[in-house]
Amino acid sequence: MHTSTDEQVHAADRFRAGDHLVLQAGAGTGKTTTLALLATSTQRRGRYLAFNKAIARDAASRFPRTVHCKTAHATAYAAIGHRYTHRLNSPRQPAWKIGKALGITRPVRIGEHEISPRTLSHTVLRTVTRFCHSADRALARHHVPPLRRLAAPAEHTQLTEAVLPFASRAWADLHNPDDGVVRFEHDHYLKMWALTEPKIETDFLLLDEAQDTNPVLEQVFTAQRDHAQLVVVGDSAQAIYGWRGARDVMTGFDGTHLTLTRSFRFGPLIAEQANRWLELADAPIRLTGSETIPAEVGDLACPDAVLCRTNIGAITEVMRLLPDNHRVALTRGGHTLAALALAARDLKDGRRTAHPELVLFASWGELQEYAEHDPAGGDLQPFVDLVDTHGPDAILAAINQLTDEKNADVTVSTAHTAKGREWPTIKIADDFPPPKDTDQHDTHGRPIPEPVNDTDARLAYVAVTRGRHHLDLGGLSWIDTYLAPPPAS
Repeated sequence: MHTSTDEQVHAADRFRAGDHLVLQAGAGTGKTTTLALLATSTQRRGRYLAFNKAIARDAASRFPRTVHCKTAHATAYAAIGHRYTHRLNSPRQPAWKIGKALGITRPVRIGEHEISPRTLSHTVLRTVTRFCHSADRALARHHVPPLRRLAAPAEHTQLTEAVLPFASRAWADLHNPDDGVVRFEHDHYLKMWALTEPKIETDFLLLDEAQDTNPVLEQVFTAQRDHAQLVVVGDSAQAIYGWRGARDVMTGFDGTHLTLTRSFRFGPLIAEQANRWLELADAPIRLTGSETIPAEVGDLACPDAVLCRTNIGAITEVMRLLPDNHRVALTRGGHTLAALALAARDLKDGRRTAHPELVLFASWGELQEYAEHDPAGGDLQPFVDLVDTHGPDAILAAINQLTDEKNADVTVSTAHTAKGREWPTIKIADDFPPPKDTDQHDTHGRPIPEPVNDTDARLAYVAVTRGRHHLDLGGLSWIDTYLAPPPAS
């Protein structure tokens, strides 16, 4: 146990004073230890809403018995979800079968595209998921996800008109606890619970990972303000799930804003690297490393983990490592990559695919052309290049060669999946591109690059703070040039 820092002691003081708190906790700064300090400083009853089961179990072993440590889903399950246990345990079935049972039997024509019943079925189920993540009380047009190649507003309007009636039918089906055609998921009972406007009986409520909170949970949490002391904790610079609807609850929260900036994970050299990205992300904190922890920044031949920007970058890294007889693990990415590879095989064999990213492409050639020439398709180019280089079957074979982490020489992970984790040594993969040059030049004739956007800076910050003892900047090494002062005249 570390001696409490001045920041931790101050947080405990403000907590005992009854303030609603916002605790900005940088990477490795003892967030859970600090929350345990708050919890043990009072005899009042409390609840801790954890990000996942593992975090809840860890907190339960460190918090006093007066604090109940559960995930939001576990809290909702105890209130409502237990009624749907029978449906939660039902077997999986493909989306097209669910759609057929809902009455989706005919294609819909939108512009020059024919939207098949399979695609409509996938879109209906994704619409319900987006509604469940929102704070809205009813399904609406903005819950319908956009489809690639339906770019015009009028086309999306037609899509919503086709999807929303079936989405409403699906949501009604989910309310039957005994029987139904739509596969029941945990997010469904969480939304049902939120719609009851629940009152959580407690004296204080701690919300973890508040920078990545779905609006549905944010709404429930903030509604407790009148009867419970609220504490939101997290790291705004690690808000990396906005693309799937998560919000940073912390920045605009009405409360006393405090910080934890002393990292117990790594030494000053890695903290220095983290601070470069915190500055680019305009984050509210800067980190101080622990002098007692040995840490290096430099080239690394055999890292414990390689962190990638994308799933495609991750499988590229896997296929680079496997021929050298490394035992490779891939964190939570195998199913996603296998689905993409199977979709590519269908398109190359002349069949359409039901994959939601690729449903509107009739052939592999059509996808190649879209990725290369359409501005909206640039993010698919690495995937197309990977398939064109290795083929779908080689990608699937590589996925089948993966091992579990405890037996691996090296773990490959996306930076998103690595959030909340750490390894002794890490290397950053090559799929973190530098910002593009603008057509402007500085006084020395050098092209002026575009600014690093906040999303990329936050993801880089998460990546470089996962290692305890050694960081190889790898694909982020361009930061040295980007931040370098201009040459002397």
